[in-house]
Amino acid sequence: MKMKNPLVVVRDMDISKAFYREVLGLRVISDLGANVVLTGGLALQTEESWQSFTGKEITYGGNDGEIYFEEDDFDRFVDRLGKLEGIEYVHKPVEHRWGQRVVRFYDPDRHIIEVGENMKTVCQRFLDSGMTPEKVAARMDVPLKAVKAYMR
Repeated sequence: MKMKNPLVVVRDMDISKAFYREVLGLRVISDLGANVVLTGGLALQTEESWQSFTGKEITYGGNDGEIYFEEDDFDRFVDRLGKLEGIEYVHKPVEHRWGQRVVRFYDPDRHIIEVGENMKTVCQRFLDSGMTPEKVAARMDVPLKAVKAYMR
């Protein structure tokens, strides 16, 4: 068995395709109308088709899952995100205890989107500040082997 795509239900396919293109840079790789696959493997399905398949009521904004992305240039992304109209934040950028910076916001159907700083970038940021690989491993709470794998 092979996992193919995470799929989220959307109210308006055109609005959702525009959001994922403009905010996250995803492109449509397959468009079957009621079902669209974006680069990275995320699939969107219309509310109507989902209900016809499952017979279940759809609720949005459950805050019980997220779609996760990593960004190499986190500062640039956050700056660009802040200039976009209509972005509703779950929270503004924060830094986790292991050093990774993340921001969470909602898509048009209130699915949570998390964009995190690429972990290799986090490691490199600490190394560039003068920390030894051993100190970086302790700061990030990862094995030294992981830090060495992240090093340029």
